[in-house]
Amino acid sequence: MTDVLKTTRPAQGRVSGDDIEMAFGYWPGRGAPLVALHGLTASYVSFTGVAECLAGRRPLFALDLRGRGDSDKPAGPYGMAQHASDVAAAMRAMDLGASVIVGHSMGAFVATALAAQYPELVSGLVLIDGGYAPAISSPNSQQGLDAALALRISQLRQTYPSREVYRQFWRTQPHFPPEDWNPWVEAFLDYEIGGEPPELRPKAAEDAVKADLLEGLQSEQIAARLRDLRVPVLMVRAPAGFVPGAPPLYPDAMIELMRKLVPAMEDQLITDTTHYTLIMGRRGASRVADLVDEFASLLQKG
Repeated sequence: MTDVLKTTRPAQGRVSGDDIEMAFGYWPGRGAPLVALHGLTASYVSFTGVAECLAGRRPLFALDLRGRGDSDKPAGPYGMAQHASDVAAAMRAMDLGASVIVGHSMGAFVATALAAQYPELVSGLVLIDGGYAPAISSPNSQQGLDAALALRISQLRQTYPSREVYRQFWRTQPHFPPEDWNPWVEAFLDYEIGGEPPELRPKAAEDAVKADLLEGLQSEQIAARLRDLRVPVLMVRAPAGFVPGAPPLYPDAMIELMRKLVPAMEDQLITDTTHYTLIMGRRGASRVADLVDEFASLLQKG
């Protein structure tokens, strides 16, 4: 598998995880690869914009976590510790040493679990709108988050006659405003569904998503992983939640709570972004790419 890391063009393939096979995407560049981990129902393709904005400054190796994308979807187990074991196995199969781990949303929780279980594989963490229990400032906010997650799970059961219909569905939703609709979003949506027309459906396994959501209630375990971190941490966040105008998942008050666990954590807010456009919108992807490159450069100098 290490031959993939020598390619001069973007590549896709499969790599061994912990008793499963995992799909991956790789974008070439200079130096050691960044390792990117996606969100709850997403895939490695969600990092296409960030990878292209890196423009070869850094290689990026992104995985489909178990139960998602084109990776295997076993009955279990799931949870952040299991995902971390999969990622560690894949990194070793690719002969990757200590790397900067970039995690978006649920991927940030997996990243902290990886640092806790396999510290020799982690040189630094970039947590993108994830990694700590979501900010719940009021009962209305809790209800809004619950409703958004329930809606996302229900969407996993829907079928679509074509990829074009699926794209058009999302064009009518507020998650990707017109100014943020771009080829990266379309590539992500095209990859997100599988099967044969007219019965295309999202690839993320519902049982896997539910199992991983349950772990979101284990705040003490999440806090313990953050408290035990011994590597530099960069938090990158959006000023809006899942859609424009929604409360942020990580407001300033939540960042202050995180700092009690990770005192030296850096924090960057990318204006005019949401939880999704933070990595798939042009403004968000470009800024994230710059921040990740700068973060990795500082680690090299240190």
